[in-house]
Amino acid sequence: MLFLISVLRNLVSIYTTCLVLYALISWFPGGYQSKFGQFLTKLCDPYLRFFDRFNLSFGGVSFNIVVAIFVLQIIERVLLRILLGY
Repeated sequence: MLFLISVLRNLVSIYTTCLVLYALISWFPGGYQSKFGQFLTKLCDPYLRFFDRFNLSFGGVSFNIVVAIFVLQIIERVLLRILLGY
């Protein structure tokens, strides 16, 4: 059981890091056209497309990634509570 919890935490941590890197790469011209940018796009876009349905842009700034990370953290906590039996 502890192994499963550890794997879950590590996967969420890695994916959260990928989402942050995806956001940061937008600051660089041509960042999404690089090999690393294309990899992050393939990894992050399917999850982020879900949040495109909601209008999460305010003043020209999109908060999709912030909300996506927040939801990912909530899902992790719920799954941990289920696994731990709380």
